[in-house]
Amino acid sequence: MNYQEDRPWGSFEILHEEECLKVKRILVKPGKRLSLQSHKQRSENWVIIRGDALVTIDEETIPCSANQSIFIPSGIKHRITNVGEEDVIFIEVQTGSYFGEDDIVRYEDDFKRA
Repeated sequence: MNYQEDRPWGSFEILHEEECLKVKRILVKPGKRLSLQSHKQRSENWVIIRGDALVTIDEETIPCSANQSIFIPSGIKHRITNVGEEDVIFIEVQTGSYFGEDDIVRYEDDFKRA
């Protein structure tokens, strides 16, 4: 089942997928961040495995490191930024009705994808 895709900020690997669930392992390189985004059809739970990150949820910025978790409801703007010297690795558990990459609304993006 494992499928990996490289991105400008790092990479993700799909670990598991079924009708109402998708699980990814996401790696964010030092100094990189994902786009500020939201999803209409899914919520996400992030569990930080390694590294130091800043997680933005709406207007709030939360420092996170290993063994911490964050819940992101559908429709809420969010992003993760690697603020450390090593890769940030986290597990993303998506729940909802649709998990396609086209269910991403980008508000800001360092790589001109917004």
